[in-house]
Amino acid sequence: MIVRSLPKIGLLLLLAVTAFAQRPAQQADQQFAKMAYSEAAALYEQALQQADYPNQAASRSALARLGYCYRQLRDSQNAERVYRNLIGDGNVPASQVDAYLYYAQALVSNGKYKEAQEAFDTYTAQQNADGRVPELSTKVYRDVSALTNTTAATYRIKFLDINTRKPEFSPMYYRNGLVFVTEGGRAKGYRRVFKGNGSTSYLDLYFVPELSAVGATDALASLSESRAAQRLLRKQSYTVLGSDDFTPRTANDSRTVGVFGSNQVTAGDGYGLEPVSETERFGRSLNTKYHEGPATFSRDGSQVIFTRNNFNNGQVGRSTDGVNKLKLYTARQTNGVWGAIEEMPFNSDDYSTGHPTLSRDGLRLYFASDMPGGYGGTDLYISRWEGTRWSVPMNLGPEVNTKGNELFPFVDEKNNLYFASNGLPGMGELDLFFAKMTPDGKPTNVVKNLGEPFNSASDDFGIVTDGNRKSGYFSSNRKHGGADDDIYRFDREGSLYPCRQLTVSVYDENTKEPLPKTQVMVEGGEPGNERKELITDDEGTIRLCVDAESDFHFTAMRNGYVDTKMGFSTRNLDDDQPSRLELALERPVVTTASIATRTGALISGTVKRQTGHVTSQTDGRPLRDVRVLLTNECSNEVTELWSDSDGAYSFTTLTGCAYRLEGKYKRMASKASRINSDGSGDPNLTMFGTGVVLRVDDIYYDKNQSVIRSDAAQELDKLVTMLETYPKMSIELRSHTDSRGTDTYNKTLSSARAKAAINYIASKGIAKSRLKAKGYGETLLVNDCTNGIDCTEEQHQQNRRTEIKILRIE
Repeated sequence: MIVRSLPKIGLLLLLAVTAFAQRPAQQADQQFAKMAYSEAAALYEQALQQADYPNQAASRSALARLGYCYRQLRDSQNAERVYRNLIGDGNVPASQVDAYLYYAQALVSNGKYKEAQEAFDTYTAQQNADGRVPELSTKVYRDVSALTNTTAATYRIKFLDINTRKPEFSPMYYRNGLVFVTEGGRAKGYRRVFKGNGSTSYLDLYFVPELSAVGATDALASLSESRAAQRLLRKQSYTVLGSDDFTPRTANDSRTVGVFGSNQVTAGDGYGLEPVSETERFGRSLNTKYHEGPATFSRDGSQVIFTRNNFNNGQVGRSTDGVNKLKLYTARQTNGVWGAIEEMPFNSDDYSTGHPTLSRDGLRLYFASDMPGGYGGTDLYISRWEGTRWSVPMNLGPEVNTKGNELFPFVDEKNNLYFASNGLPGMGELDLFFAKMTPDGKPTNVVKNLGEPFNSASDDFGIVTDGNRKSGYFSSNRKHGGADDDIYRFDREGSLYPCRQLTVSVYDENTKEPLPKTQVMVEGGEPGNERKELITDDEGTIRLCVDAESDFHFTAMRNGYVDTKMGFSTRNLDDDQPSRLELALERPVVTTASIATRTGALISGTVKRQTGHVTSQTDGRPLRDVRVLLTNECSNEVTELWSDSDGAYSFTTLTGCAYRLEGKYKRMASKASRINSDGSGDPNLTMFGTGVVLRVDDIYYDKNQSVIRSDAAQELDKLVTMLETYPKMSIELRSHTDSRGTDTYNKTLSSARAKAAINYIASKGIAKSRLKAKGYGETLLVNDCTNGIDCTEEQHQQNRRTEIKILRIE
């Protein structure tokens, strides 16, 4: 009542005196509670300088809040300074041990990788159970080449001419164009802006109908060199990098799900109308006066699932703590108009859901949420379409989710998952990551940082691309762009994984000492399975770059040692990380022994130690716990072996006897390997499953002939043995020709070759019901020897072949 009776000028003076009477520490806490981090940071700096705190604990608490403010402002320089002060001499209380983590992240953003690694090591030593710093982070910053030079020479990055001084981010393919998020909220030619700074407006979905109409310039060039960029940047007033264009009156970077709009999202609360020119928005029925975006679309473009503030039928919803959260909505397009807007069933007023992406078949929806029960700030979830409704969301688990924020998921047509995270080791702020998915939509345990040029020391997020990462778009607020988030296009100009750094280490099996000046023969790779002779260095190693999608065989040879052979494959590997291969050489131990044969005769010979490895033909990886059966063909004695974690196993043979090796592993099979009576042969096994096409190099035919040659008969005999070992196995014999002759003739000839192979196998007692013949003619050549190409007879011979496809194993 007293206040109401005061004149207007008296009321203003009273308010001013009241505000002045508050200490900077109190004002800082108030601004912090409002998420006004820029104002709070300035007040905390003032309060700390004036020692406006009663004790050290209160001062440390204020310092921690100041660091949090700078993290939200994306001010890594000041964040580094504050957390360095907070850590001080290292006597950090348990409640503030996260300061080491935040200090490390700030150092990474500032390019100080060595210091960041030390801070990460300190943090992991004190917080062993923290899922935010996985094992990778304990060494990733000791050698940052995996992040900084893996793809820089392969991709070209372009800055789009749709970018302005305002934010443009989170692109998504739609029909022949691109939908993205930017400032909008226009209604009848007006844009709703916040009166406090005159520049902040809400976010809407915008649509570029034709991608071909979008111009682009080299992102590595200076921005001043781009006339198109200059022209566009002049259209918008300058906004300081890091200012918040998402949340009214705060500097909080609300790309993080859960804080779009804060608690001032209601219309009229500090807002006015400012006339602007009309720009085409994406769907007037989708864009409201609140935040919309990001979005995802069904394959046919008829359905959209999009992010919006909690706003239904003209009513604003709030959580129990008064915050307007984000929700996911779905809409359908009829006659060019979006309608039938509905909430997704797993939304809530008390937590946010956003950043949706649909799988290619539309049956799986991935999104980000801060719902209870997650691993940290925001996690990635999956919901499945069950015919009439979406299932209860399932957290994707610790393979991708951390104590940080995982956001902006995208799934390509091969069901590979891309997402942004600030909780996994990266180059600073949000980084883009990649994870292969299992057939049922779950991530594997191998998550890869995309490295440069996709990632930078700033936020990088919101990628869309194809299954081979040939081209696409992503968002970033890196320095090459404008004053806020921009959209970039990328194009791959080389192989996805053009080269893998491989270190081969050769050492003495007994002493474990490295063996320098040791000869290593390498066979495989392109072109044409080259053969190289290399010599180990003083540390017993050789380093080479091996081709992608290739198989290699290494043989280490040294006087006084038994040769060691090992295979290595780069097929189907989903990363380009360096690999290591170890070859152990053993000095021969001359031991003689005798064995009784099946007929009772005694055979004497030299005992020889053998080492083999089991690998998967699909991806070349070693297989553990494979049951290996070693059969002595002299005595028919069978010895059971088991492969270790490297897929390795060892056994002894006796010269004068031959041995057969077979693998037993889950629902897989193997072709038998053989050790000859002189001790030579291949001790390794390759396992394969249903649907695999076995590459057999020695089933060839003479020109214009389908007769089984003697060399082919030896390979077919091995196939007979395999079919005898697996009595329920069925196969398809796929025969091919070279390109010479007509298509019809070659199809007939290849069919005759396949039938000849089946007849040969059947003559050995294998039922024909288990065998299927198919001729492919010249349709599946293994080289470039097509019609009209001059090739050698050896090159044509490679195409005259028969392959085996496994149709069933059990």
